Amino acid sequence: MPDVLEMPYRPEILTAAEPGVNQYTYRLGGVSCLAKDVIGDYSFSAPLRLGQKLVFTDMAHYTMVKTTFFNGVQLPNIGLITQDKKFKLIKSFSYEDFKGKL
Repeated sequence: MPDVLEMPYRPEILTAAEPGVNQYTYRLGGVSCLAKDVIGDYSFSAPLRLGQKLVFTDMAHYTMVKTTFFNGVQLPNIGLITQDKKFKLIKSFSYEDFKGKL
């Protein structure tokens, strides 16, 4: 999540609060080996589940500007939530996109 690394700030997550506000607090991090690949600490009213989706708000400051496939990390999908609360996928990336950048 280059936004957090490049800009440092703590993005908001829908349904999450500051650490310690809710019963379950987690430290969230990325999957690359970049130094300080930590997003931040967040608390939730219920335990997180494997595969559960977390919605980060106000992202993409750098994610889409400084795109990279560093260490095999896949680029994030680009989408939006419409006013009627439906998700609309705008763009997803594939191996072909990676291959095209070589």
